[in-house]
Amino acid sequence: MSLQIGDPAPDFSLPDGDGNLVRLADLKGKRVVLYFYPRDNTSGCTKEACSFRDAYAEFQEHDVVVLGVSTDDAKAHQKFSAKFQLPFPLLTDVDGQVATRYDSYGLKKFMGKEYMGISRNTFVIGPDGRIEKIYTKVKPDAHAADVLADLA
Repeated sequence: MSLQIGDPAPDFSLPDGDGNLVRLADLKGKRVVLYFYPRDNTSGCTKEACSFRDAYAEFQEHDVVVLGVSTDDAKAHQKFSAKFQLPFPLLTDVDGQVATRYDSYGLKKFMGKEYMGISRNTFVIGPDGRIEKIYTKVKPDAHAADVLADLA
């Protein structure tokens, strides 16, 4: 089953890098940008995170919550957030269960090798808890600007 625009967003509870539990249900009434990324401290993921960081004030002006999700552990998230001064939470989905529910975890190929991992996808979840927009195969550099343009 793949998610479509208008579907209810799958609920989740995930810890951030500091161990605080973030629940989608607690964010009802707010628009949420939920972006899935493969790995902390890799070039594409750093570009994407920094693009959201650099545009964060504009997301706040639109009352939008930004959440990044990867299978990295809390310690990796803490280091990544500190190194790049990320003002939004990075959520730890170590077993990929939430990413799976968002069609963002599965078989990947790189240099002839196959492995399980997160795909770079983003979901805009409306205040009503329904999916408003889905971005697949995201280009990290300009992604935050693209999302902002669609929110305006």
